[in-house]
Amino acid sequence: MSDTIHLALPFLEAAQAQKHVTVNEALRRLDALVQLAVASATLTTPPATPADGARYIVGAGAGDDWAGHEAAVAAFIDGAWMFLAPEPGWRAFDEATGAMLVFTGSSWVGGNGTAVSPHGATSALAILEADHVLSAGASNDTALEIPDRAIVLGVTGRVIEAVTGATSWNLGVAADATRYGNGIGAVTDSTVLGVSGTPTAYYGATPLRLTAVGGDFTGGTIRLAIHYWMLSGPAA
Repeated sequence: MSDTIHLALPFLEAAQAQKHVTVNEALRRLDALVQLAVASATLTTPPATPADGARYIVGAGAGDDWAGHEAAVAAFIDGAWMFLAPEPGWRAFDEATGAMLVFTGSSWVGGNGTAVSPHGATSALAILEADHVLSAGASNDTALEIPDRAIVLGVTGRVIEAVTGATSWNLGVAADATRYGNGIGAVTDSTVLGVSGTPTAYYGATPLRLTAVGGDFTGGTIRLAIHYWMLSGPAA
């Protein structure tokens, strides 16, 4: 056996010359994989100017220098791409989304606290976060959407720039404008912790709705986070 079983780290051979070459290669692989955090898990072609040491999970349908390496960890080391094939159970932190990813054996699935069955069914806790700049009017529907088939545990928020026009505001969806909060403060750093009394399933992508109280919105910025569970079924 010339490599370790799980990380494919090269062994030193008896009486091997140039031992430092083998040791340095093993250290490069360890440096790329231990405490794995990737800049992105969706790119299909290499970035134009990757930083030395940058790591990515190669997206489906990859091309250019990444062609044929879908789902691999691509690490840019010493001016070249190193591709590391994942094994089931590997985990990575996605810096772009803030989610933990788990490799099922065929694909990477997202969510902190992800549970994976032997055939790839998943149950994952996830969070979507975005800032919403209020536009003038009695209510705003956000670009931040609850995903299709999400089971929402709650929605939280913080006023980043003071809400103007309204004296307070409500947080919900079109079907229930106060589902996640009502009478929320308008001043900077006002917060809402909108816990679902009963986790609510959504059968279609659904924007959050912010409703003005005491007057129409004229401005302000609110940071919102959707806390939810997502399920996926087993592979064939």
